Amino acid sequence: MTNSNLQYRDLHIGVFDSGIGGLTVLAELKKNLPNEKFYYLGDTARVPYGTRSPETVIRYARSCTNFLIKKGIKLLIIACNTASSFALDTIRKEINVPVIGVVEPGAKAVIKKTKNKRVGIIGTEGTISSQSYEKVIKNIASDIRIFPKACPLFVPLVEEGWTEGEIPSLVVSEYLTPIIEEGIDTLLLACTHYPLLKRTIKNTFKEFSVEIVDSAEETAVEVVNLLQSCNLMRKDIKISNENRIEYFVTDAPEKFKKIGNRFLKENIEYVEWIDIPVNI
Repeated sequence: MTNSNLQYRDLHIGVFDSGIGGLTVLAELKKNLPNEKFYYLGDTARVPYGTRSPETVIRYARSCTNFLIKKGIKLLIIACNTASSFALDTIRKEINVPVIGVVEPGAKAVIKKTKNKRVGIIGTEGTISSQSYEKVIKNIASDIRIFPKACPLFVPLVEEGWTEGEIPSLVVSEYLTPIIEEGIDTLLLACTHYPLLKRTIKNTFKEFSVEIVDSAEETAVEVVNLLQSCNLMRKDIKISNENRIEYFVTDAPEKFKKIGNRFLKENIEYVEWIDIPVNI
């Protein structure tokens, strides 16, 4: 795809995640790109990706990608930290559509924002064990000290709607106190569920001066820059909200709608169940 391929402008942007967390990325994309249309695919039959092997994650990511490519897209966003960590390079090699993950934008933002060069990274077990963020950060700024922490209970808390109150505060304190005490000045949310806990994290550690970096926000900024540089932005045509996004899931569409409404802070009217092969 080149700058002269203007026929691609009106195609959708494809977004996929292992489930629901990628809706935080979609929310930022909607905010920053009011004229764009989106396909969102949640691979809810195989969630979570965070506990899977790299080989399995690549297979799942490939099947999600193939589905969206067949729908017709001008840009693919891997809105899942685990899939971005393990499958981004593979997917980029296999398709001729630009691909953006959530790891690089978040890592670059942390490098810009830290002043004391002490950074905390929190995510799923898969993302933390992959060291994907550390690799990007160290490649650019080798003098930054990184304090990673897997927080496996954060995802079920968010999906149950327990984002504020005594229980979330206790869990946040238990996980994050050790890295806060290391003197970090920047904390990267390396999971797309975690932005819903941002307020609780801030309140729990309000006496500390720690800046929180949301990879969903940073990814949306990078997408805007890429579309502009590739001349792929849609023309200024007003799109009705109900026609902007088509949702697909591989399991439990009603559950997706229920939880997704909290993530997007709006009603998801229709979600289509699909079956996609993974033996590719």
